Amino acid sequence: MTVFTFIPARMAASRFPNKPLAKILDKPMIQHVYEGAQRAIGIDKIYAACGDVELVEAVKAFGGEAVFTDPALPSGTDRVWAAYQSLPDSEKSADDIIVNLQGDIPFFNPEMVSEVISVLKSQPDFDFATVCALLDDPEKAVHPSTVKIAMAGTENPHQPMRALYFSRSVIPHGEGPLFHHFGIYAYRPQALEAFVNTPASPLEKREKLEQLRALEAGLVCGVAVVDAMSLEVNHPEDIPMVEAALQDPLRKIS
Repeated sequence: MTVFTFIPARMAASRFPNKPLAKILDKPMIQHVYEGAQRAIGIDKIYAACGDVELVEAVKAFGGEAVFTDPALPSGTDRVWAAYQSLPDSEKSADDIIVNLQGDIPFFNPEMVSEVISVLKSQPDFDFATVCALLDDPEKAVHPSTVKIAMAGTENPHQPMRALYFSRSVIPHGEGPLFHHFGIYAYRPQALEAFVNTPASPLEKREKLEQLRALEAGLVCGVAVVDAMSLEVNHPEDIPMVEAALQDPLRKIS
């Protein structure tokens, strides 16, 4: 078994063109993500899955490994699968684990990656896995950009749980803890192949959350609860906040 981590990235983002190469503390954003993955426990190989030759060259320039993928691929998940498929058959096996680590999170807790790998290693019944953190900010709880997750097994959050649903609305209703989902995933190869070959589902289109396609297709998702430490970059004005966080590594982000 090999644990692969792929960082999907492309230059043509409508909200922030050339985002992967945006400088954060004098390094391109994708380098921060790559170096964060190197600090995670349990990864055997790391590749940037790039939709642009310019990105491939940039990754190689800082000493990373990169795979060129078709620029026309519709999503980062498709890009991860294409990059994995492009590797020699001699390097792959059915019991591999494939981590999808988004290229726009230059500041994250490497434990989030280690935990998502651990879920699949310890729980053979899970097809893929992800991570979440306790959500205790009332404003974030009601904001649609904060993805919430309902799980079976929340009475024992120290054990991997099973995802029941993801939503931009507050779920579940009533008294009790809420959990904020983070878009870091680990897949078994057959599950990732099934996912990318399944058409977008009705709930996925409605919530604009592609992980719902996997649940609707019958794939079982394991979830680890972690201490939150993650910041995404969606707009150029997000960069100063991320730079401040990188200079203060003890700061907790939720």
